[in-house]
Amino acid sequence: METETGGSTVLVEDRGTTRLITLNRPAKRNAIDLTLRVELADALEAAMSAESVRVVVLTGAGKAFCSGGDISTMDRQSPEKTVIRAQAAQRVIRAIWGGPKPVLAAVEGFAFGAGVSLAMACDRVVASGEAVLSTAFTGVGLAGDMGIFHSLPTRVGPAVARQLMLMPKRLSGAEALRLGMVDEMVPVGTALKRALADADQIATVPPLALREMKWIWGRGVVAPMDLLDLEVEAQARLFDTEDFAEGVEAFAVKREPVFRGR
Repeated sequence: METETGGSTVLVEDRGTTRLITLNRPAKRNAIDLTLRVELADALEAAMSAESVRVVVLTGAGKAFCSGGDISTMDRQSPEKTVIRAQAAQRVIRAIWGGPKPVLAAVEGFAFGAGVSLAMACDRVVASGEAVLSTAFTGVGLAGDMGIFHSLPTRVGPAVARQLMLMPKRLSGAEALRLGMVDEMVPVGTALKRALADADQIATVPPLALREMKWIWGRGVVAPMDLLDLEVEAQARLFDTEDFAEGVEAFAVKREPVFRGR
């Protein structure tokens, strides 16, 4: 462990080149109130701009990943006030999708509503066998936010995503794995350990290549022919980097490359 700082609702810790961000409202099962969404967005944006960080791992304190929006802080209000609240939540997803570094979710316990949206927005989801995932938005008369209308169909397909949102059900880790909502299922209590190990592996990938992957993925669903143009742009940037030259040289002399993000 190298550094550790803590806010009231979000904890931030650097483990080598991995930044661990922990939702820290365990008594509320890490439900998202306005303070948490602002602090989480701040933490993610800081991680994305930190030169020492290559991968981000997102998890929850206590026995839950995130139980969704904090309903105790929700009241009927005007659209003008709601826009401010909703944009604060979307800022979290913009940081994940728009940032240059992969984000992994380590899910134990509940991931409901905005919590499942948050997990689905990540580049990799590791969940324990006792994790429980559900869209859950309609239970309080809402449709869904935090990117779920893109992330869920991308993972499970449009038809399945519609059914999961029209008729929400509680999915076990095994069911979520089968549908594609989860990338790997691990024993109870080990999701974070596995996600951190995965982060170490991903950190060996050239950081500039990771940046270009995130840039292409962040363009969303585009026509296949347009996607070819995006790949050309990314390759053109990467071919003119020290990391690319290092990779070619290391391959030629049969040694492990050392990528420095330059």
